Amino acid sequence: MRVLYAATLAAALFTAGAVPAAAERLVASLSDRHVMITSNYSGVELVLFGSVERDTSSAVHSNPYDIVATVIGPRQTLRTRRKQRVLGIWVNTAARTFVDPPSYLAVLANRPLDSIANAETRRRLQLGIADTPLPELINNDIGEAANDPFRAATVRLLSERGLYGEQANAVTFLTPTLFRAAIRLPAQVPVGDYTVDVKLFADGNVIGHTALLFEIVKVGFEQFVVEAARDHGLLYGLATACMALATGWIASVAFRRD
Repeated sequence: MRVLYAATLAAALFTAGAVPAAAERLVASLSDRHVMITSNYSGVELVLFGSVERDTSSAVHSNPYDIVATVIGPRQTLRTRRKQRVLGIWVNTAARTFVDPPSYLAVLANRPLDSIANAETRRRLQLGIADTPLPELINNDIGEAANDPFRAATVRLLSERGLYGEQANAVTFLTPTLFRAAIRLPAQVPVGDYTVDVKLFADGNVIGHTALLFEIVKVGFEQFVVEAARDHGLLYGLATACMALATGWIASVAFRRD
C-alpha cells in the first residue's frame, strides 16, 4: 500500500508537468489528515484551504486566479457487468475489468474546467473525470476504448454512490488570493491513502502546484473484525458459524410454541 501511495503521489507530480518558474507560490492545507471510521460513521467533510503568495516581481495577469483540486482515493480493480433480460430473467451477458482505477475521484474547481483551460491542457494534465484514464482489460491487453459504454456506466454508478464527482463551483475565493473548498467523503468511502492534487491557473496556464495527503482508517470494533478476518481467517470463519448457530438456537427457543 505504501508503495502504491508513493506511486500515486509521483504520478500526480508528473502529470502536473513542468510548472514554469513564477513569483506566485501556492500554499494549501487540510482541516484533518486522518479520518477515522467508527460504528456511527455516516460520512465526513474535510476543508481544503490555501492561499496564493505573491511578491513584488509577480506578473500581472489579465484574469483572476483559478484553482482545480483533484482528490484521488486508493486504486482498486473494478469489474462492471452488463445485465440483459433473457427469457424473462435478468442475467449477466458481458463484463469489463478496469485495472486499478481510483476508488474515489473528486474534481473541485472554482468554475467550469473548459473555462479554466483548453481541451489540450485538460487532456495533458488529466483534469476532470472525462480526461482521467480508466484503463480496461480488453482481450488480454490493457487500454482504453473510445466511447466505451462500460466506462460510462462505471462512472455513473460510482457517481450515484458519491464516490465520483466533478463540481465547478466547489472552490470559493474568499479574497483574490485566499480560497477554500469542501471535500465530501460519503459513508461508503474506501479506507486507505488519498492524494489531493491542487493546481493554480492564471490565464489558462498552470503557474503553481502542490500535493497533499490524508488517510482514512477504521478504528474500534470494525477494525478488530477486519484484522481478525484477515489475520485469522479459519478462526474467524468458525466463530462466525458458531455465532450463527447460537443465534438460530436462541431464536428457536425464544419463539417456540409449546
